[in-house]
Amino acid sequence: MSIYKGERQRQFPTKISTTSFVKLYILHLLNEKSYYGNKIKDEIKKRLDNKWEPSPGMIYPLLRELESEGYIEGSWDEPEKRSIRRYRITDEGIKHYKILLLQNKSSFEDSLLIVKNVLKDIYKEKI
Repeated sequence: MSIYKGERQRQFPTKISTTSFVKLYILHLLNEKSYYGNKIKDEIKKRLDNKWEPSPGMIYPLLRELESEGYIEGSWDEPEKRSIRRYRITDEGIKHYKILLLQNKSSFEDSLLIVKNVLKDIYKEKI
């Protein structure tokens, strides 16, 4: 159990929230190429082997937040219709993405270790 500000953390298994995870994944995808909101949701679902997907109610507010912070830029495919807004990561967004990667790596590793140990111990699975 980790220590934070002199107090034990009781959150299991990691300190990364779903919102923080999705924000990181959005930046990860946009670091590869531009996407529109629904395609981001679909791409996350696909890359997680259809086991989980963020809701549009999570994706779109995060896109607006990241855009207002200057980490991504959005543009309309057809400005007069305003139907599909495509996003790309900015130089500032790439810097922020790299910081988030470093900040969260140990949390992901801790979570993976915990899950592997549970599978091995409780379910007697060889990993």
